[in-house]
Amino acid sequence: MASAAAASFAPAPCDWHPEDISFPSGFAWGAATAAYQVEGGWNADGKGPNVWDTFTHQGGDRVFKNQTGDVACGSYTLWEEDLKCIKQLGLTHYRFSLSWSRLLPDGTTGFINQKGVDYYDKIIDDLLANGIVPMVTLYHFDLPQHLEDQGGWSSDAITEVFDNYAQFCFRTFGDRVKLWVTINEPYVVAKDGYEKGIVAPGIMDPGIGAYRTAHNMIKAHAKAWHSYDLLFRKKQQGLVSIALNSDWAEPLHSTCLADQEATKRYMAFCLDWFAEPIFTSGDYPAIMKSQISVMSTKQGYLSSRLPEFTEEEKKMIKGTADFFALNYYTTRKVKHQENTCSEPSVSGDKEAEQILDHSWPFASGSSWLAVVPWGLRRLLKYIKDTYNNPIIYITENGFSQSDPAPLDDTQRWKYFRLTLQEILKAISLDDVHLKGYFVWSLLDNFEWTCGYSCRFGLFHVDFENPALPRVPYRSAIEYAKVISNNGLTKSTEEL
Repeated sequence: MASAAAASFAPAPCDWHPEDISFPSGFAWGAATAAYQVEGGWNADGKGPNVWDTFTHQGGDRVFKNQTGDVACGSYTLWEEDLKCIKQLGLTHYRFSLSWSRLLPDGTTGFINQKGVDYYDKIIDDLLANGIVPMVTLYHFDLPQHLEDQGGWSSDAITEVFDNYAQFCFRTFGDRVKLWVTINEPYVVAKDGYEKGIVAPGIMDPGIGAYRTAHNMIKAHAKAWHSYDLLFRKKQQGLVSIALNSDWAEPLHSTCLADQEATKRYMAFCLDWFAEPIFTSGDYPAIMKSQISVMSTKQGYLSSRLPEFTEEEKKMIKGTADFFALNYYTTRKVKHQENTCSEPSVSGDKEAEQILDHSWPFASGSSWLAVVPWGLRRLLKYIKDTYNNPIIYITENGFSQSDPAPLDDTQRWKYFRLTLQEILKAISLDDVHLKGYFVWSLLDNFEWTCGYSCRFGLFHVDFENPALPRVPYRSAIEYAKVISNNGLTKSTEEL
């Protein structure tokens, strides 16, 4: 496996000018949204409740100002307005997610909500009628509450239920959808939802919950991939993957061996946790297994807290992705941190402390979002070297603004421009097989525990106005120029 701390990069030639280089022909230019964050209509037309409905309605200041996604951007009734935004940008691709409980109110195929099917049918048909390719995510954090009541992702039974849901979606929409994502950011679901409990469903089970739920998500994804491969691929000719989020990591002290090893562990407990079983081995990274085993023994457990895959499961999981879907936002410095705590936790098992380098600029809407475009290039190279040079789509990347956000977001566009330059370097200098880039997000939306306090959208949404009007930021106007040119133009370079 390539070292997270020691990738080699071709320097850009002195006469290398990004505005002189086009992106590859057919490059996918996209933007992304997620159902709970934009749709609203939380109980409209037969939709069942999901874990985020429950989590936000319980209050308790777990979300900024106890805000909810009950209305959000109103996309359930304002889809045509979203389509206008998509067309204004000139997107070639649009990534959105299906609300599982809008289609299947209790999460099972026992009852199908036809109005939910009609809604997504219209989105898909309208996109295709306008020459826009849909990329559809089956699960983006919004598990039906009925399933959570039965144990959710902690229950082994969820793998079959998810497979049934996936098959229903492939059967219903797969004649038109050719790019599928099964699960969005399983790392976030596991660590924040079932370890720390800071997002829905809000379960605190440190050192155990994250590993159990990740285990089930990996198996659920693999089952859905095999169902597509066996039952649908021949006729539908689509591709299926899973969207993995990851920071890039660099040792805090580049010559310190302990920090170098900690950086490897950081990547193993983040990206490789899911990517290694799915893309290469069918099993967890060796460094992750050894760390958790040692820590479990120290803490008095008779066996490792990390579940084991059977040999049959390893064979089932290995190779279950047709492309690499990456969500990237930021980079961290990492230093070794010895775990002396008797209580189990994922962070303790990792023995790697993440450090914010305050010499880096930060996006104004998020204290955690250091702007590090070169980190994306290094991460892309790491994926190329570690995972057999896969086809890659960047399925999310973006920069937030604090509310109120200026429409003339020149600084934010500079961050996008620098990022696109690094992507070009990855393609043209590092030979990374990158096929597309999706901005997060098309619209300002409900940003989970931040509510509406930070804005990632290419289009401003006025949440105080019942009509929820969409207005383009400067970034949207400049991004449209890049898409039209299939590359950075001189005008976008000189902002």
